[in-house]
Amino acid sequence: MIESGAKRRGLVVWGLVFSLVPIFYLHVVSAGQLDPISDVISDYVFVHNGTSWLAATSLSLAAVSALLAVNLRGAGRSAQWLIGVWSAGLTVSTIFPTDPTGAPTSVSGYVHRYAGAVMFAALPAAGLLLARKFPALLGIAITATVSSAAFMVSHVSFAGFEARGLTERVLFAALYGLLFAIAATQLRRTT
Repeated sequence: MIESGAKRRGLVVWGLVFSLVPIFYLHVVSAGQLDPISDVISDYVFVHNGTSWLAATSLSLAAVSALLAVNLRGAGRSAQWLIGVWSAGLTVSTIFPTDPTGAPTSVSGYVHRYAGAVMFAALPAAGLLLARKFPALLGIAITATVSSAAFMVSHVSFAGFEARGLTERVLFAALYGLLFAIAATQLRRTT
């Protein structure tokens, strides 16, 4: 049983790495089409083949996050639940894509927006809960929490300056860092 748990934890790390490949690809092929400072990651659905590539990132990240939540048995039920909420939010926001900038908000756009808000709050909260048991996670959990708040605030335009894309990319870097740190903590528990 310990061996299968270690394999699942290793699978999480490889799954996290795999989920980064499509989003890096989208950043490269869309250079000049989207502004990484003002355009959010969800806008990659408007790039040629962007829907498929973004779905590959989101759904693989959702799957490995769900596996990570399962691996956390004994580390905190609330944290497991919050990571499950993050995973579900990723899935829902993939199924319900965003609207083009400037277009009226559709039902899909509203679902996407609120699923995003829930998931961007859930994972940092899980990190803070896990940091009580694993203090090494505290710094990255706080970074993810502050980055999440900055992304939420960035939806308000300040004198015409739009930084949603930048704050979301910083947030995703922090969230990936948190997921990798949780996975590493789990791996260390089995060795």
